[in-house]
Amino acid sequence: MSYHFGFKYWNEPTPAKIRRVASAFAAAGIAGFILSIGMAVDANVLIFERLKEELSLGRGLGAALEESFVRAWSSIRDSNITTLISCVFLLWMGTGFVQGFAITLAVGVLMSMFSAIVITRNLMRWISVWFKNGANHLFLGYKKVEQNIETIK
Repeated sequence: MSYHFGFKYWNEPTPAKIRRVASAFAAAGIAGFILSIGMAVDANVLIFERLKEELSLGRGLGAALEESFVRAWSSIRDSNITTLISCVFLLWMGTGFVQGFAITLAVGVLMSMFSAIVITRNLMRWISVWFKNGANHLFLGYKKVEQNIETIK
């Protein structure tokens, strides 16, 4: 749902931003771009898995949404900072194509962090108002919602 919009936001301007910093789209640049796509998907998967966990505990959609972003942030932050540190070392130690890979990966990771934390979060907040607390079936399915209601009783 909003994951697709956040990923679409990330996917459209990223190649333009990579070209702006003069990184070559050689094999190394394409590899960096593909790796940054994986990082973007990973961040959104972490957020939505945390959301499913919170909803399965019986929380309302709004509270579960905020808690999922808080709980996923440490994993997203750590993985992206580690990748950016690697990019700095590749820029410093590498030459030519390796530096192109590092620049492409760094721009992609920064765009991924922005789209996952800012765009996806704001879209989910905007959409969650429409559903109030009755949208657990969208993320958990009807059977799991019924099972959770029975376990709470």
